[in-house]
Amino acid sequence: MLPQEIIRRKREGQPVDPADIAALVEGLTHGSVTEGQVAAFAMAVFFRGMSRDESVALTLAMRDSGTVLDWTGLEGPVLDKHSTGGIGDNVSLMLAPAIAACGGFVPMISGRGLGHSGGTLDKLDSIPGYSTQPDIETFRRVVEEAGCAIIGQTADLAPADKRLYAIRDVTATVESVPLITASILSKKLAAGLDGLVLDVKTGSGAFMATLDSARELAGSLVAVANGAGLKTSALITGMDEPLASAAGNAVEVANAVDYLTGRHRDARLHEVVVSLAAELLALGGLADDAEAGRVKVEEAYASGRAAETFGRMVKALGGPGDFVERLEAYLKTAPVVRPVTAEHAGIVGAIDTRAVGVAVVELGGGRARASDTIDHTVGFTGLAGLGSTVGGDAPLAMVHARNEAHAARAEAALRAAYRVGDEAAAPSAAVLERIGPT
Repeated sequence: MLPQEIIRRKREGQPVDPADIAALVEGLTHGSVTEGQVAAFAMAVFFRGMSRDESVALTLAMRDSGTVLDWTGLEGPVLDKHSTGGIGDNVSLMLAPAIAACGGFVPMISGRGLGHSGGTLDKLDSIPGYSTQPDIETFRRVVEEAGCAIIGQTADLAPADKRLYAIRDVTATVESVPLITASILSKKLAAGLDGLVLDVKTGSGAFMATLDSARELAGSLVAVANGAGLKTSALITGMDEPLASAAGNAVEVANAVDYLTGRHRDARLHEVVVSLAAELLALGGLADDAEAGRVKVEEAYASGRAAETFGRMVKALGGPGDFVERLEAYLKTAPVVRPVTAEHAGIVGAIDTRAVGVAVVELGGGRARASDTIDHTVGFTGLAGLGSTVGGDAPLAMVHARNEAHAARAEAALRAAYRVGDEAAAPSAAVLERIGPT
């Protein structure tokens, strides 16, 4: 079918044949379909949506636009997780090595920061020598030897997704749930997975701010992934406060290493990490159910095997061989580190979590433009959570800044993001819902 006929059918709300969707994606990949035609199709999808079969067809076509990895021969399931992004979300750094320590293999393809949300690759770039963009052969070798590798999307994997996202980004069609679904899952399917768990966040620091919107996205992702043959479930988790007590890049890596070694574990972060890992072990057949998975994951942390696995991954991807043991020797620190005091003593009743992320970006820890260079040393540590008592010797956080002027602006932004009063808000669960295949 001609591209304009495919666009017309979708515009009119008529079903589009999977073969026609595949032809459109192939045309995008090889240049026989124009960017204008793809933009028109994306806008039609934005307004008309897609059926599950159409979404599956789009996802598979984007997967097949490049290399699809084959892990035949590995002595364990190939598993991964994806997060929709948040503040203090360094879950991948602890989850991947724990899954590997429990017998799985994790070829995790992650992204960089987007808007107010921090990116896993930007965090890992703070580790000297760590290669976030290795070639496919190195990626495969590290997964086989260390059990996990966290890297960025290569040019070989789902190239149609990169082209389609660039078009969506400049045509106001980023927020389409079917297009978000295909973008996320095409890369995961190209990684050759046996099981996937999704962390769909909701709250003031999430892209899906309401529970209903998070449910819609989680339901779409789970339905399409399973429809494409990938065993998948999702957890909806809260993002009304930073997940870790650190927000930034190097500071979140330090927080992750402290977690892995047992020096310090934020309670909400631990609940999310263990819940996702347990779900993934059950999906991969490494545990009878999620409860049994929790026991295995907790043991992987307590024994030190997860920390050892993280260290092997860092070394295999070019980082220091003793990074876990000598963290302070390798991570650079900001010139200015000082407490952010509350305007008055009281209890933290609410946090504009998105504003905390924006403050990190304004410190230099994220990008206002794609060409911006990130300062990996800046951010916040010791972030007070909901229900915390602040004032006096109990600050809202410690700010890490490149100079006094930046620190002062960040202090003002953080104070404005926190509501401090006399009463604590009712505590909310870190994990709100599970959505499995229907």
